Amino acid sequence: MKAFTDSAGRTWTVVITVDAIKRVESLVKVNLARLLEARSDGGLPLLTELESDIILLCDVLFALVKPQANAQGVTDEQFGQALGGEAIAAAYTAFWEELVGFFQILPHGKATVTAIRKHRELIETQLKAAQDKMETLGGKADRKHSAAPMAPSTPGNSAGNSRASLGSIPDPSRSGNSPPCRKPRSAANGRRPPP
Repeated sequence: MKAFTDSAGRTWTVVITVDAIKRVESLVKVNLARLLEARSDGGLPLLTELESDIILLCDVLFALVKPQANAQGVTDEQFGQALGGEAIAAAYTAFWEELVGFFQILPHGKATVTAIRKHRELIETQLKAAQDKMETLGGKADRKHSAAPMAPSTPGNSAGNSRASLGSIPDPSRSGNSPPCRKPRSAANGRRPPP
């Protein structure tokens, strides 16, 4: 059993059992026993969805703690409202640790545990690489902007000469290089049609 505290000060215990897995499947239409399978044709494995879709993870968490929520009179909306910042990070950790603990004791679960760990390592590596890239790009942008002279400002006028600043912004409708608008998503598949 793993526990976390939400931002309202309520402590929740995450317990993954067969009953809990059945409850999650009934309420959220997610089968935690099939983490390596996609929920739909061409979709991502459930493991990936749970890592990347915080709303899905919160729905799964609420289904796991639903008996506790019912006893405390907490709705799913109230539960979600109290999962921000450190609370969602703690809930995330509690969920994955409890899930690994559940599968670790099953003979056929060792492969699932290995997949969970490898997948989480991959996610962490990708996030670190993206963060490093952003820091590198941020450093270049900082150097570029630090070389540009700043517009003089007068006391009480932090924008400097706003008319001069606004005049220096090109009007995309006059340049002929305005970016195309985003195309609406297709109702059939939720994806944008190709350009």
